Amino acid sequence: MTPPRPPRLPAPDSAPALRDDLLAADFTADGCLDLLGAVGYAALSRAETVPALRATRGGSPLDALVRLFLLQQPVPQARARAALPGLDGYLADGWLTRDGADVRATVDVRPYAGDGGADWWIVSDLGCAVGGAGGIGSAPGVDRADLVLGVGGASTTLAGLTVREPAGSALDLGTGSGIQALHASRHATRVTATDVNPRALHFARLTLALSGAREPDLRSGSLFEPVGADERFDLVVSNPPFVISPAGRFTYRDGAMGGDDLCATLVRQAADHLTEGGWCQLLANWQHVEGQDWRERLSGWVPAGCDAWIVQREVQDVAQYAELWLRDGGDHRDEPAAYAARYDAWLDDFERAKVNGVGFGWITLRRTGSDQPVFTAEEWPHPVEQPLGPHIAGWFARQDFLRRHDDADLLEARFTLAPEVVQEQVGMPGAEDPEHVVLRSARGMRRATEVDTVGAGFAGVCDGTLPAGRIVDAIAQLLGEDPVVLRDRTPAAIRLLVGQGFLEPVTD
Repeated sequence: MTPPRPPRLPAPDSAPALRDDLLAADFTADGCLDLLGAVGYAALSRAETVPALRATRGGSPLDALVRLFLLQQPVPQARARAALPGLDGYLADGWLTRDGADVRATVDVRPYAGDGGADWWIVSDLGCAVGGAGGIGSAPGVDRADLVLGVGGASTTLAGLTVREPAGSALDLGTGSGIQALHASRHATRVTATDVNPRALHFARLTLALSGAREPDLRSGSLFEPVGADERFDLVVSNPPFVISPAGRFTYRDGAMGGDDLCATLVRQAADHLTEGGWCQLLANWQHVEGQDWRERLSGWVPAGCDAWIVQREVQDVAQYAELWLRDGGDHRDEPAAYAARYDAWLDDFERAKVNGVGFGWITLRRTGSDQPVFTAEEWPHPVEQPLGPHIAGWFARQDFLRRHDDADLLEARFTLAPEVVQEQVGMPGAEDPEHVVLRSARGMRRATEVDTVGAGFAGVCDGTLPAGRIVDAIAQLLGEDPVVLRDRTPAAIRLLVGQGFLEPVTD
């Protein structure tokens, strides 16, 4: 039997008209949430369609569009035309195709809540808006290795982490369906998007055209290969194919290098393509190698002249990791012997490399040119505030401040207590003094840190009016301590509270 031919991808020419029709029918993130309800919308994000099918049994234009583009169901032509007045143009340009008396979508078009309340749409392969290649079955003729995925948890996480400062130029490395390039188009004058998969570049063009964004500079190639040696960007953002697998089966997820070399290479080469003060932000997996601390391994990735903040959100043992990505690829649906062989190959690969776990998290670099770069790698599995981008920018600004100020300078500086910081006292009921005093923040990383009486008192009176040294002297007098001794030991506590965001420096 002759295999089905790959479907013709839509042309972007009719994207503006399609956008107008989608808006007229309220085919937006808010409109779909109102129609499907919280339960149905959440189920759809898990690739479960039954609640959404039940919710779209009416005859409204929005019902028809949800069935067409989100559920990939055939819709009678008359209903499709009522929802899409420009139906003939969308058929001609390949967004839809005829199926007898019905029409079907050729691509997944998913409403997406954009920056500043904008209505956007992400275009991807049918069946690939969420859930990876394992759920494929509705994109005949497309090799699973070349599938282009849509909106998933990783892409929205990275979008929330990204620093959204005005930028002259931004690079979305490994753009996929164009989500990060779309976000960058709102704050960068020039956006370049690359991918090793030519189909992904086409989908990125469709996503930006349908969402009303400027077309990016689209380039084909791996990592920084499509970028000139002298090109520099204010922002490099990447949700790369970071999965550590024994064979690069799927372009969208598996690095073509061994182990975590792809992520390591991306980080090491980033500084060569950043402007001074430029950012590189990416999601990554990294190996936990026997006999070596993961923080030490990753410190070797960071290029000279860059500050780095690496946050490990999760660690999986090698068996959990293999099972996760075998299911993502649909291997659990294969014959048991084939599944076991792939599983075994994965564990063999880890055993040879002496890998006993895999970490997942995010990496942020900022090129400062400093000969005293800041490197912080930490585990933080706790909930954080999203979008976190402004807090990440604040973290790096505070590291800059601390690097420029020695202990004497700190005592001359003024500080304010950050918003939404509270003090908790822990101790036995009825005790005169607490055993522990904890400062807790409801913002950003939502940290908590234990402080002594001096630290708590210092933080409590920081309102930006008095230099730190004056506050320390007053505390010394109140507690009957030697002010010279207190001045010597307090800068370390100030550095901790500033570094973790409990105190904000006052800049004139």
